[in-house]
Amino acid sequence: MTTGAPSSPHTDRPRRSRLRRYLPLGVALWLVLEIWLLTLVAGAAGGATVFLLLVAGVVAGSVVIKRAGRRAFRNLNEALRRGGSPERGGNGNGNGNGLTMLGGLLLIIPGLLSDVAGLLLLLPPVQRAVSRSTESALEKRLRAAVPGSLGGAFQQARIHRPDGKVVQGEVIREDRRPEPGGQRPPLTH
Repeated sequence: MTTGAPSSPHTDRPRRSRLRRYLPLGVALWLVLEIWLLTLVAGAAGGATVFLLLVAGVVAGSVVIKRAGRRAFRNLNEALRRGGSPERGGNGNGNGNGLTMLGGLLLIIPGLLSDVAGLLLLLPPVQRAVSRSTESALEKRLRAAVPGSLGGAFQQARIHRPDGKVVQGEVIREDRRPEPGGQRPPLTH
């Protein structure tokens, strides 16, 4: 059955983003580098040393994730006791526990490059730099969002007071006018 509209292979598919196009290539390149580096270290120091390095990474990553999780849970409990919101980060940045947990996860993943990246993410100056760059990239994407899209909804919901605190509230739209007796007419769709 034909609809009469010509079909083109280029119009039927949505355009893929650069991230979706190059992410598999980046992951494959990362894996090749990890394996190459492990074989270099194994050739220089021996297979037992590489095994011990990998086990140490798993143990250290587990400890880091456990401590960051406990700190986040403790902050949440204290905030609930106070009746406020939890502190955003233990070291002054907005994503302290999240980036610490990501660093621990990178330590757990077998490989020396991921271990180095995980150790770097545990340093507070690196956490602050990563947090700032991610926030600015996110804000840039939110500003460039198409009106009516999900990004536009998030942009509209972020209303801040001059001191930087978020204003809590809701918008109430009155489409109906009250009748003279104070009664509102029923809503009809």
